[in-house]
Amino acid sequence: MVSRAEAYGWLVAFAVVVALAVPWFLWRTSSVVYGLPVWLWWHVGWMALTAVVFYVFSERAWGVGIEAEASEP
Repeated sequence: MVSRAEAYGWLVAFAVVVALAVPWFLWRTSSVVYGLPVWLWWHVGWMALTAVVFYVFSERAWGVGIEAEASEP
């Protein structure tokens, strides 16, 4: 089980993942990099980062806030 501080850290990490999923700051930007719009590159990079965050979460803290802590006999 993870500590309370780590659980709050995961909460912040997921809030950042959700908050920056839509690149509102790139709206109305017509910049192109390697033939594709910048906002598309943002989504590709963001999805890669999100996949890494979810992988680490599944390996480290799966069940935070759901599973009850084991009681000692």
